[in-house]
Amino acid sequence: MTDTPIITDSHCHLDFPDFDGELPDVIARATQAGVTRMVTICTKLKNEPAVRAIAQAHAPVFYAAGTHPMSVATEPMATVEQLLRIAQHPKMVGIGETGLDYHYTAESAEAQQTSLRIHIAAARETGLPLIIHSRDADDDMARILREEHDNGAYSCVMHCFSSSAALGRAALDLGFYLSMSGITAFPKSGDLRDIFANAPLDRVLVETDSPYLAPPPYRGRRNEPAYTAHTARRAAETFGMGYADFAAQTQANFDRLFSKVKAYEAAA
Repeated sequence: MTDTPIITDSHCHLDFPDFDGELPDVIARATQAGVTRMVTICTKLKNEPAVRAIAQAHAPVFYAAGTHPMSVATEPMATVEQLLRIAQHPKMVGIGETGLDYHYTAESAEAQQTSLRIHIAAARETGLPLIIHSRDADDDMARILREEHDNGAYSCVMHCFSSSAALGRAALDLGFYLSMSGITAFPKSGDLRDIFANAPLDRVLVETDSPYLAPPPYRGRRNEPAYTAHTARRAAETFGMGYADFAAQTQANFDRLFSKVKAYEAAA
């Protein structure tokens, strides 16, 4: 274990039923693979107590909370005050995931934009990073991120980034981060790898988005945090780096963006 590079799964969904009854084993496998921290994401605020309980029960797990854009039409609209209250928990370390998804839920685009701006306001006020989901909404996403940044700075990660180079550049120009998921390890994802290869190395994170998007050699199976190591090894090749050096860089990047995690660990 001491020779295994340490990395963080910056985005997973441990409360999903895919992991029912298996969390201790899933977390143990992650730790064995060098994935010693995980951020599990609450996508509906009514589920926040259950997600919080997972973080409280497992030392390597932290959490974030928000309303996923695909749920905006069917869930109560979040409020800034609600998000600020949740953010008081010491292991709650990010706002979201929020964002825009016009692929499946374009009919709720206006409500999604309202929700996104609410989450941005909460990120700005708490100082916690915003966690963005974006699909088939590049122009609106870039516009809103810029408009809101002009209203006051905030930090942000484009989770599971697989959008256009233009949106990637817009996010990077605002000082935001891009996160590499298992998609970046797929054989036909050369164009996406090129976007990352041209990004500043100090603005890159890694994640699983488990239980989805397992990287090779597990593609098509349930993803889990341990597989962050497979994505990160392929990512190291994209940057022409050794795995240990890439892992250390992404750790430094995560600590910088998710500074509340580092503060929690220092106080523990």
